[in-house]
Amino acid sequence: MTDRVNTDLPQQLSPTDWHTLTPGQVEQMLQTGRGGLAQEEARQRLTKYGFNRLAPPKKRGPLLRFLLQFHNLLLYVMMGAAVITASLGYWIDTGVLMMAVVLNAIIGFIQEGKAESALDAIRDMLSPHATVIRDGQHHDIDAGDLVPGDMVALVSGDRVPADLRLINVRDLRIEEAALTGESLPVEKNTETAEPDTPLGDRYGMAYSGTLVIYGKAVGVVVATGAQTELGKINQMLSEIRNLATPLLRKVDYFARQLAFFILGLSALTFVLGTLWRGHSPQDMFMMVVALTASAIPEGLPAIMTVTLALGVRRMARRNAIVRLLPAVEALGSVTVICSDKTGTLTRNEMTVQRIICAEHRVNVEGVGYEPSGELCIDGRCITAAEYPELALAIRAGVLCNDARLLNEEGRWWVEGDPTEGALLVLGAKAGLTLNEPNENAWPRIDAIPFESQHRFMATYHCDSQQEPWIFVKGAPERILDMCRTQLGSNGEQELDVDYWRRMSNDMAAQGLRLLALACKRSAPKSDLLDHNDMESDFVMIALLGIMDPPREEAVQAVRECHRAGIRVKMITGDHVETARAIGEKLNIGVGKPALTGAEVAVMDDETLRNVAMEVDVFARAAPEHKLRLVQALQESGQVVAMTGDGVNDAPALKCADVGVAMGMKGTEAAKEASDMVLADDNFATIASAVREGRAVYDNLKKFILFMLPTNGGEVLVVIAAILFELTLPLTPAQVLWINMATSGTLGLALAFEPAERGIMDRRPRPPGEALLSGFFIWRVLMVSVIIMIGALGVFLWELNAGTSLEVARTMAVNIVVVCEVFYLFNSRFILKSVLSREGLTGNRYILLAVAACIPLQLAYTYLPIMQTIFNSASLSLLEWGKVLAAGLLLFLLAELEKFIVRRTGLAARLGLG
Repeated sequence: MTDRVNTDLPQQLSPTDWHTLTPGQVEQMLQTGRGGLAQEEARQRLTKYGFNRLAPPKKRGPLLRFLLQFHNLLLYVMMGAAVITASLGYWIDTGVLMMAVVLNAIIGFIQEGKAESALDAIRDMLSPHATVIRDGQHHDIDAGDLVPGDMVALVSGDRVPADLRLINVRDLRIEEAALTGESLPVEKNTETAEPDTPLGDRYGMAYSGTLVIYGKAVGVVVATGAQTELGKINQMLSEIRNLATPLLRKVDYFARQLAFFILGLSALTFVLGTLWRGHSPQDMFMMVVALTASAIPEGLPAIMTVTLALGVRRMARRNAIVRLLPAVEALGSVTVICSDKTGTLTRNEMTVQRIICAEHRVNVEGVGYEPSGELCIDGRCITAAEYPELALAIRAGVLCNDARLLNEEGRWWVEGDPTEGALLVLGAKAGLTLNEPNENAWPRIDAIPFESQHRFMATYHCDSQQEPWIFVKGAPERILDMCRTQLGSNGEQELDVDYWRRMSNDMAAQGLRLLALACKRSAPKSDLLDHNDMESDFVMIALLGIMDPPREEAVQAVRECHRAGIRVKMITGDHVETARAIGEKLNIGVGKPALTGAEVAVMDDETLRNVAMEVDVFARAAPEHKLRLVQALQESGQVVAMTGDGVNDAPALKCADVGVAMGMKGTEAAKEASDMVLADDNFATIASAVREGRAVYDNLKKFILFMLPTNGGEVLVVIAAILFELTLPLTPAQVLWINMATSGTLGLALAFEPAERGIMDRRPRPPGEALLSGFFIWRVLMVSVIIMIGALGVFLWELNAGTSLEVARTMAVNIVVVCEVFYLFNSRFILKSVLSREGLTGNRYILLAVAACIPLQLAYTYLPIMQTIFNSASLSLLEWGKVLAAGLLLFLLAELEKFIVRRTGLAARLGLG
């Protein structure tokens, strides 16, 4: 106990060196003792080091955050369109445009607020209270009041309140999966470790936020608040900036280029019209307004939102809950998926996979805690009763066990140690459970619990004949030392140590965790078990190979991702042998080396970029290693999705282009840092979500390929009229009618397009691919010119024939709209012909949109009030025939262009086939 107030402690204690020091050295450095600090000393240190809490990050105020949502060029274009419509007096159109702008800003504001709550989720992981030893007495205090040098007592069920150097341990096992990715509880001791030892192998340390599941211990606080490992993750999260998704980056670039083009074209047209053609500035201003109104794609933000929202709904049906709207498309863009292993690719449910007896090697089918699966020898299903040594091994695993196998509403789960749970599941598969009458005939009389220094657990039973049995399970090398014989089909045999060691090495090489079982048919020397009873004369029964197996559906999902050209990389905190073995079962990293976090740590950024592209399995990875790997892949031009469930995954989840958290077993920190949550914790759901994401991007491209030519046709009509001193075929008000009443209505139907066949057989599109390729620009120009020729040609023809200006303009407006209707069907498939039943009727929303457009155009043409507002006029049947002929001509020419591109092989060369 320290009685004086110490002022010699350093301001910053190193967070990395404590595991290298002995308990005595740590106590000396922190000037504490087994009786803990004095209360006055603790108060002084609290003033010096601060509370054991994670400081909240600096946040922008809600008003500023909301206003910054408008700092987007696409929204500037939208607001510019609203100003134009307002200047023309069309206040309804202005209201619609501004409503779309505000809606986009509100969505962005909500998304940003949700992302910031990831930091709050990590802070909530801190333990609310702690049992501390001060002045030699135990006190229950607020964990926020802990200081370096405090002695903390831990018992089963406690959440570790700060980073501790353990100084006294008894059978301590801590669940660290959320922090390190280790799939099993870690057995702790007081031993030192090398400076570069990975976090998961520092057995003499207990880290803030992890959970004690068994045993008890005393540790000295070596780090609090931001200095803890949990605090470092919190700091990493706060330093990661939110990256725009590929779609948002492309749309922002597209909007910027389009805005500059529209402004430049408008300015050039104004100058040419006034200086070259001699038009008055007032007339040219109205013409430029018409030109700008026709060029601005008012419907793009709305259609983006609707298309993404529909993708969210479809993904939700497949158990993929999207938290951030742009993540829908971003997932369809990914070129690399970095997946955590435990609980994501695997079930996080330990399963006995192999049983090695003296004369038989048994494979165990079935995965997870559900007790279904056969026992097989050489592919032949057997029953345990056929092989006495096998039956005894299974019985030993069930009896020498403290776990419980439970079933709640059809969901099987284990209460207790996962490895012991695997033995209960094995027993249930073989028909042995503690609840059956024959098992009650083997009551437990005494037990020696597992202790890390002895590496075994033993139980004492009597069978139905009142014969004594001692069963023992533990580390193979320790159990072999206790055995004199082994059990074969004909009874006890001479122990073949080499055989068991060879089998151990073979199974360890496959990434299996090993457990040996032995027995002794005798009573303890006294009434109760003692360690003296464990020295010798045991019979080796079997060797078990246990693994957290891959999800069966994950194997198929990885195969589908590979077929779609997506690289899958496993980044886990588990041991390298286990990671490599699981990777081979999943076909990840086969024939390639596996790297550890320690190896990643010593690489510079350039080396890591090269290695990250070549290696697919990374083991013993700490949070900073996962984050660096994701960043290295992004710097190599990859679009990265990261999956995970632990707080250790949160920084990488936030940094990735798409962060995917597990919904059932994931921590709140992981969920809050993610863009998407898998409701079923199933990696296979990602493959389904990728398919939906690709369909969303396809639909956005189809909409843009529909929207730009229709706007482009209007632009060319106006420009041609200005340059050739023609009467303006479309007034600004008529252009706005086309854009708002018809183009948006028709284009919206493309958001409902189903995914095309073979969408998952494509390679991922290159991350740097422009939203509009050269081929798409050609398509836009071709269709724009056809629309311009049709509308302007008929307009001039009618004027020359003596038709009134109002009728000629009404025909021009209807030609543009009818061309849009026909071209909408062309747009269903970028290259495939729509001249089929599927092409013409496969999307009922297109039929509904056309059905809605027809009465709108009839109203525009024939209603007196519309004629007054837009200067339209009624058309005859002959005039309607000319309008429909122009639309049909566009439809046939567009299909002819597709046919030529397919037949000449241009589709494959352009990467479209």
